[in-house]
This record gives sequence, C-alpha cells and structure tokens, in this order.
Amino acid sequence: MIGNINNLNGKAITNPEAKNAFMKVLVSPDNGWDDYVMRVIEVEKDGYTPKHSHSWPHINYIIEGEGELYIDGSNNKVFAGAYAFVPANAIHQFRNVGAAVFKFICIVPKEGHK
Repeated sequence: MIGNINNLNGKAITNPEAKNAFMKVLVSPDNGWDDYVMRVIEVEKDGYTPKHSHSWPHINYIIEGEGELYIDGSNNKVFAGAYAFVPANAIHQFRNVGAAVFKFICIVPKEGHK
C-alpha cells in the first residue's frame, strides 16, 4: 500500500473537550497492519486534543508546527522533529501554541483507535 496524506480527508475529533483537532488514518488493520494504527493528528491554531488517559500507550512524532504535550502534570514544548512516548494510563493532551497547524504522527494499538 502506498498513499499520500494530501489525498485523505481529516475526521474531526468530536470529543467535547477537544477544539479544532482532526485525524487522518494512514495505516490500520484495514490496510494489513493487524495490531496498530498510524494516524496523523492536525491541530489548528488555538486548538487542542482532549486531556485524558487510557490503558494503551502512544508513540508520537511531530511533523510540523509548535505545540505543548501535557503528560501527568508537566507541559513539554514540542516542535518538528520531536518525538514522545506517552505511557499507558498517563494523563495527556496536545495543544497548538503556534500560529500554523500543529501536525504529528500518533501510533496506537488497534484498541486505542476510535
């Protein structure tokens, strides 16, 4: 499978605790990666993902923009080239703190993709 992110439609993250955040699924069990899902999250200016926790980890890589990653009480500045492992059960949130779109890869086990 070969694709291009520019050909994918973003799906709004509809959690009431999220603002101006969208998800594009790149690779999933539908494409043959049986146990994981690789997504790109795009957070527009002044936007954020919900502050939450769950029983699976995240693997993240920042593609572009400037953001903050909140993990268990600590805000961490992140920008293009940064990566992060968010452990299971950690309270976390991504927030755009720049003027442009904040975009990052997010890999989760298939049970973590909704």
